[in-house]
Amino acid sequence: MYPELFTLNLPVIGELTITSFGLLMAMAFLTGYMVLRSETTRLEQDPDLAADILLGALIGGIVGAKLYYVFLYWDRTAADPFGMLFSRGGLVWYGGFIGGFIGVVWALRRRGVPIGLGADAVAPALAISYAVGRVGCFLVGDDYGRPTESWVGIAFPNGQPPSTAANLRRFGAEVDPAVPDTEVLAVHPTQLYETGLSLLFFFLLWRLRRHPHEQGWLFGVWLVLAGAERLFVEVFRAKDDRFLGSFTLAQAISIVVIIVGLALFLRLRRPAEAPAT
Repeated sequence: MYPELFTLNLPVIGELTITSFGLLMAMAFLTGYMVLRSETTRLEQDPDLAADILLGALIGGIVGAKLYYVFLYWDRTAADPFGMLFSRGGLVWYGGFIGGFIGVVWALRRRGVPIGLGADAVAPALAISYAVGRVGCFLVGDDYGRPTESWVGIAFPNGQPPSTAANLRRFGAEVDPAVPDTEVLAVHPTQLYETGLSLLFFFLLWRLRRHPHEQGWLFGVWLVLAGAERLFVEVFRAKDDRFLGSFTLAQAISIVVIIVGLALFLRLRRPAEAPAT
């Protein structure tokens, strides 16, 4: 894998390392912005609305993802609070989603745009951004799955952290006790599973974006798809947060997301009322 791409020597700043994760995250936001701008234009909204939504999602998403991480691993945070808060890593998707949602709602209210309309415009952008962002996780060797002998298995010798037997055991994965701690094992590339599924969701949402239903319906569809995808992929993940039996915390949240999405899908699945003339 390629966790670090190159290093720049800049005046004043000094050395700046460009990581594959950082680059792909930037590409994810840029791709989402382009899709969102296309949708806001189609919906006859101010094109600058896309920039406001992006800013709200960016700030809220990063803050939410980091806060979720520091609370999820509170024992580490208590031991090294500044290290946990200001490390370059430690961004959790659902925390980012919650924080980003709050940031986007703030941007829409500030602009006086209906929440449902804005949510529908954001849905395809979320799907494509997530797909691109997970490629960054793959390149940096993070968020991989359990060991597998299948042909899909990929080893991450330079991962963050490496997919060694010791690290996999630490994440709660079942590893043969005879395997040395230092041996690097092939694992499920769950990052690519998520990329592939999210790309499919993007094309589906893009096809459905001209739906005749009430505002917010398309966002409900995305919630169901995104929740189901995460619920499925977590089965293959190497995780140490299985607080609910065999369920991970992310799976528990996914079920809530699916329920909320289904509620929106069913409630708003009727033709939107024509504006009064």
